[in-house]
Amino acid sequence: MKKEKFMFYSYLRTLLTFLLWAINGNIHYHDREKILPQEENYILIAPHKTFWDPVFLGYAAAPKQFIFMAKKELFKDRGFGWWISKCGAFPIDRDNPGMAAIKYPVNMLKKSDRSLVMFPSGSRHSSELKGGVAVIAKSAKVKLMPATYVGPMTIKGLLAGERIDVAFGNPIDVSDIKRMDDAGTAEVTSRIEAEFKRLDDHAASFQTKKKPNILTYIYRIPVLLLVALILGLTYAFSYIASFFWQPSTQLDKNK
Repeated sequence: MKKEKFMFYSYLRTLLTFLLWAINGNIHYHDREKILPQEENYILIAPHKTFWDPVFLGYAAAPKQFIFMAKKELFKDRGFGWWISKCGAFPIDRDNPGMAAIKYPVNMLKKSDRSLVMFPSGSRHSSELKGGVAVIAKSAKVKLMPATYVGPMTIKGLLAGERIDVAFGNPIDVSDIKRMDDAGTAEVTSRIEAEFKRLDDHAASFQTKKKPNILTYIYRIPVLLLVALILGLTYAFSYIASFFWQPSTQLDKNK
C-alpha cells in the first residue's frame, strides 16, 4: 500500500482544534512524550465521553494521522459523510458489524502509515469494553496507546471555559497473549481498564475551577467567527465534491 499524507485531514484537524480553542480556551495536554514514535502504528484508545474528545486526541497525537470507525448513520448526510470519509472514517453497522470491522483496520495498520482511533466501549452511552480492539491489536501486531479526556461533558460547560485535560498513558503490549479467546480478551480488557482508571485519576488531579480570563474573548470571538465561516465553506465544498469524488473509492485503492 502506498504511504501518503492526507492534506484534507491535516487541514480539518487544525481547523476543528482552532474552533474548540476559540470556544473553550482552557485546554491542557499531559504526558505527550509517552505517545509512540511517529513511524510506529498503534491503536489510540480512550473512554468515549463527548462528541469532541476525538478532536483533542487526534490533535495531541499530531502529526500522526488516523483512521476511525463511525456508525453508518453519520454517512447519511452527503456533505458530512464525504467530510469524515476524507478524514479516514469508515462506516460500521453497530447491529451487524461483520468481518470488515476487523479486516479493514488491520490492513490499514499493517500497510499504511495511519494509526487507528478506537473507543473500546463502542459508544458514549456504554462503559463496557468490547473485545474488538484486542483482536485488531493482536492481528495487526501493534500496541495500544491509552489516553483520556477529563473536562466539560456539555456544550454549556465547553462554552463556559471549564478546564479540559487530555492525558496519555503507558503503551499496552498484547504480544505476550497467545490467543485472543475469551481468556485473552479478558486479560486485555483488564489491562485497559486499569490504565484508564489510572489515567482518569491522573488527569482529574489537574482539574481546577479556574476559568480563562474574560478578556481572552476579545481575540477568541473573532477567531471563532472566522473559523465558523471557514467550516461552513468547507462543508459546502464537501457537499459539492461528493457528487464528483467518492472518498470510499480512494480508500478501496489502498486496501
